Amino acid sequence: MYFKQFYLGCLAHASYLIGSDGEGVVVDPQRDIDQYISEADAQGLKIKHVIETHLHADFVSGHRELAARTGAEIVFSKKAGATFPHRAVSEGDEITIGKVLLRIMETPGHTPESISVLVIDTEVSPQPQKVLTGDTLFIGDVGRPDLAGGKGYTPQMMAGMMYDSLHQKLLKLSDDVEVFPAHGAGSMCGRNISKQTSSTIGEQRKFNYALKPMSKEEFILMITSELPAAPGYFSKDAEMNRQGAARLDALAKPAALSPSEVAALISRGCVVLDVRSAAEFGAAHVPGSINIGLGGQFAIWAASLISFQSPIVIVADSEAKVDEAQMRLARVGIESAQGYLKGGLNAWREAGLDMAAVPQITVAELNGLIARHTDLQVLDVRRLPEYTSGHVPGAIAEPLSNLEERVPVLVLEPSKLTAVICAGGYRSSTATSILQQHGFASLLNVAGGTSAWIDAGYPVET
Repeated sequence: MYFKQFYLGCLAHASYLIGSDGEGVVVDPQRDIDQYISEADAQGLKIKHVIETHLHADFVSGHRELAARTGAEIVFSKKAGATFPHRAVSEGDEITIGKVLLRIMETPGHTPESISVLVIDTEVSPQPQKVLTGDTLFIGDVGRPDLAGGKGYTPQMMAGMMYDSLHQKLLKLSDDVEVFPAHGAGSMCGRNISKQTSSTIGEQRKFNYALKPMSKEEFILMITSELPAAPGYFSKDAEMNRQGAARLDALAKPAALSPSEVAALISRGCVVLDVRSAAEFGAAHVPGSINIGLGGQFAIWAASLISFQSPIVIVADSEAKVDEAQMRLARVGIESAQGYLKGGLNAWREAGLDMAAVPQITVAELNGLIARHTDLQVLDVRRLPEYTSGHVPGAIAEPLSNLEERVPVLVLEPSKLTAVICAGGYRSSTATSILQQHGFASLLNVAGGTSAWIDAGYPVET
């Protein structure tokens, strides 16, 4: 058996290629599919099937394009309601590729249609050696149960299904069965996913908090309490996956725009998306632009903070970065990148147009400012569990995901000096760009973030 995991860090997404005797299957593919075709060709495999463990809500899958380009059959749970030709499977159905048997287990809980795939290399044993768990069982966590509320299910109902899927099916597997989920640390489909991308049933039985012995009622209460709000784009991506996304090569390339053309688009409400690093953005940028750097979880934050309907103009330091940004936006269903600033910020500067800036400061400088400026405001834009685990004394918490809607009610004065901090300086730069749009005139971005603050030995509140 040939088995390979493909891990896409910016989406914390894992997909898989499995092969035997010249036949292959891809499980949970990302939207850009060339890597699966290239790898299958290199291994002498013909992709026969594309299996989706559920209707993914946090990214757009390439199942339809992969099927069109390879002739593969798309496989979904019969409960998914996919609107294109596919094979609808249910509990116990089997797919054979060479000497490998793939057996379907219905494991609802994250979504009603969730399935897991048992992988059996019959040359080794008639017993499963691996299980692809989709978003039902993660490493160190389980899938959140609140993403199906619009389909007639409460989070409590889904949590009950999750408990049954875990205890009646997955935990009945042998301890040595390897676990391969669809997501890793950073995904919004869970709450506390490990940085590991695989494990075993035995290890999860020992160390996964959600698999500790407890009653069904205790489990339901635990995994439905204090759930962060689901990003607004999740329902859009799930529906795109139900219908099947268009081929990527069908998307128009962003047009090269002059500074005056960009300025005209801004006046009509176009979003200017600056994908450069926090330091580059801080040094100078187009006023009113939002900074979401390509160096971090770009697609997740773009989809969380930018309306799918908003026309977008990209600011980058090269045309290659523009192409990368368009690709990564498309992975989460954003297809509205109309153009890019030709020549980048240098062209904007040479045109004599106004620019904005956000000074970048070190944690040592922040410490000094706290000592000298009693009016200094410190805003921490990490998630609340990160904030409560340790933060700069006196920092006000407001997660980046909520910031746009919460600015009007924040206990912050736009006229006062405000230092913005996160874990490392990435999310805080995005936050400064949002605050600038709301009239905050004296902003500082803390490079290195809370991690650097703690490493430097400065005081921490919990």
